[in-house]
This record gives sequence, structure tokens and C-alpha cells, in this order.
Amino acid sequence: MGNPQALVAPVLETPRTILRPHQLDDFDAYVAMWADPAVTRFIGGKPRTREESWMRFLRHAGLWSLLGYGFWAIEDKASGRFIGEPAFTI
Repeated sequence: MGNPQALVAPVLETPRTILRPHQLDDFDAYVAMWADPAVTRFIGGKPRTREESWMRFLRHAGLWSLLGYGFWAIEDKASGRFIGEPAFTI
């Protein structure tokens, strides 16, 4: 049952960004993003707590490894900084 080979999110590049798997170093920026009412206004309606963000953050790796699809982190190519996450999957 299931896929014996765990899949990691593929890396996709554009001229200015890199879509890649989430990394632990992204977590503080991820928490700040999802705690912002402007971000969550039309996505869930309320900001997330740090604990809620941690549970969702852990799911990102699990989706790719168990189902073969999921979310990416968006990294600014010039600075290497986490700048968000797309709300779509392949």
C-alpha cells in the first residue's frame, strides 16, 4: 500500500523566484505571513496562531511524501528569502 519511494516537492524556477520544498528556516517567515489578517482575509477568514501554522507547515512535507502533490515555498532568487507560498498544486 502506498508509494515506497517518498516524493519530495519538485523545484521550479522562474526568472525571479524559486518554488521549492519548505525548509525549517522558513518557519518564522511562514508564521508571520499566516498571522497577517491581510493574508487570511479571503483564505480562512482569521489569522493562524503559531501552533496552527506549525501543524500546517508539517503537512506540507507529508502531502508530497504520501500523495505526490502539495504546496511549495516561494523563494526570492536574488536574496534567497522565503516570500510566500502558492495556493495551488500540480
